[in-house]
Amino acid sequence: MLDLSVRVFSLCLALASAEMLHGIARIRYLLPRVGKPLAQQISIVTGTLLAFAVCYFFIPSMGLSTLSSALALGAFLATFMASFDIAVGRLLMKRRWALIAEDFDPRKGNYLIFGLASLVVIPYIVLRVV
Repeated sequence: MLDLSVRVFSLCLALASAEMLHGIARIRYLLPRVGKPLAQQISIVTGTLLAFAVCYFFIPSMGLSTLSSALALGAFLATFMASFDIAVGRLLMKRRWALIAEDFDPRKGNYLIFGLASLVVIPYIVLRVV
């Protein structure tokens, strides 16, 4: 059980690191070239592919074999990443709660909620592919 906990924690750190670098790259390189709306649309696709790649590397060694275990891991990952995004926004970037909430609102052109939803099913997809 401890081994699985360490593997899940490692996956969480890898996802958070990859997505943080992905966000920095989006803001630094993509946003100035294509504008905010298109950069957000592109980054939901590239971010989901990045999350899949990270999960593809970590999940096979976890020994998961059932749909319920894969979905439970996905729900945990989505919760962790949402919490991480909120913590970074609030503590590091000093954003107000209203602005943080907008990050999860597709009506405002933000697609983070779709990335989190895809993160719920990515572990299952990885198990099916491997």
